[in-house]
Amino acid sequence: MAIGAFVEGPAGGGGYNGRVTSFVVLSCIVAGSGGILFGYDLGISGGVTSMESFLKKFFPDVYHQMNGDKAAVSNYCRFDSELLTVFTSSLYVAGLVATLFASTVTTRYGRRASILIGGSVFIAGSAFGGAAVNVYMLLVNRILLGIGLGFTNQSIPLYLSEMAPPQYRGAINNGFELCISIGILIANLINYGVQKIEGGWGWRISLSMAAVPAAFLTIGAIFLPETPSFLIQRDGNVDEAKIMLQKLRGTTGVQKELDDLVTASNISRAIKNPYRNILKKKYRPQLVIALLIPFFNQVTGINVINFYAPVMFRTIGLGESAALMSAVVTRLCATVANIVAMIVVDKFGRRKLLLVGGVQMILSQFTVGAILAVKFKDQGVMGKEYGYLVLIIMCVFVAGFAWSWGPLTYLVPTEICPLEIRSAGQSVVIAVIFLMTFVIGQTFLNMLCHLKFGTFFLFGGWVCVMTLFVFFFLPETKQLPMEQMEQVWRRHWFWKRIVGEEEEEVDQAQTGAGTISMSTTSHSS
Repeated sequence: MAIGAFVEGPAGGGGYNGRVTSFVVLSCIVAGSGGILFGYDLGISGGVTSMESFLKKFFPDVYHQMNGDKAAVSNYCRFDSELLTVFTSSLYVAGLVATLFASTVTTRYGRRASILIGGSVFIAGSAFGGAAVNVYMLLVNRILLGIGLGFTNQSIPLYLSEMAPPQYRGAINNGFELCISIGILIANLINYGVQKIEGGWGWRISLSMAAVPAAFLTIGAIFLPETPSFLIQRDGNVDEAKIMLQKLRGTTGVQKELDDLVTASNISRAIKNPYRNILKKKYRPQLVIALLIPFFNQVTGINVINFYAPVMFRTIGLGESAALMSAVVTRLCATVANIVAMIVVDKFGRRKLLLVGGVQMILSQFTVGAILAVKFKDQGVMGKEYGYLVLIIMCVFVAGFAWSWGPLTYLVPTEICPLEIRSAGQSVVIAVIFLMTFVIGQTFLNMLCHLKFGTFFLFGGWVCVMTLFVFFFLPETKQLPMEQMEQVWRRHWFWKRIVGEEEEEVDQAQTGAGTISMSTTSHSS
């Protein structure tokens, strides 16, 4: 049958005028650099936890397991430690809580305010990391970084989507994922370089250097303009929003887009509690996608690569330097794939990238699982040629993720949510990401210890499920203005049943109210 998921919006940005101006580019570069913060942290945590000097100082039990000082430890269990996983995953609990507060700040005080708060707290967290003398200081470092990321990850994708012209929204929003990838790459390169420092204090440089991108973002955010959507939503200043919109689009012919923004703002002003409102039946498609897209993003197993890549490569027999360099190689592949995604996302659309990337990741996870099942046992060392084969397949995996589920996890939920629930919807997305990142970070090393190679088959199975979800339930949204997105659900083979029922209920309620009013009038006369 013809699947109604293949619904596409009108080309050309829904009839809006304008182009990508230098003003838009500069604003989005500054805001998008917040992705470097998230990426840097993902890359740094995995790198330092594979450094012998860092493990020896803070996690001596893991250090002895890794070096085989403890007898009869399975190869799959050498890094299994509750304390180590708490260090890695504590950030995401803090981020989960922070992003829920960030929604209120973003809605009331603007996207820029949340970016400023996030960058400032991140700088403070970096100081604790570089000066750490015990595990407690490391945990304070992780918690502060988590709070900072909770604010920046909630507000930046929102900011980028609202600033971008509809026909280029995919490419501009994907810049956030590109910055995440660049951040991970920078972290991997720094880890590789400082690991060679004599005296074993190189990890301090890795942890404290997080302050550099945070300072750039914080200072830059002071000069960022607010989005036209927020200017109208804040105090109804249509004139100020029109001037900003003309500056962003490079043309005076912005009335159609402005009218849509005003309409969306009027609806948004009537909403007192966006979290309660997003639970309404008419927003069911947005809520389901805001929950499942980030959930599926995490169960691909990508963060196994992001913050455990050096640990995993050490587990399969590569040395300290080789493991850190392997993480650099995989990230280079991801960065190239991010650039490809920026070029093609607005041409081929979101669905095609998600489906192709899904198939690519399925094959990669199953292949890695098969190699480990045959060649990597509890004891002994896997041949280096197979270790490098796993590295190549992991490069294919991260490339598949980086041009599909990586950037589109942030793009799709922000563009499908109308203004009245947009901030709440983005908070749901980031909260799910942080929650699932915490769960994966907290359980992966233990899961690897018990499921062994089966861990990769488990991730591959989840990728199968999410690819089917995209095929059947995710409509195409490329180049469709966010203020006109409701038409997508009315044409979708599945969602139109739910949205249509809601509209019928509203019509019936209005008809009933009219009948009551008329009968009352008649009675009184």
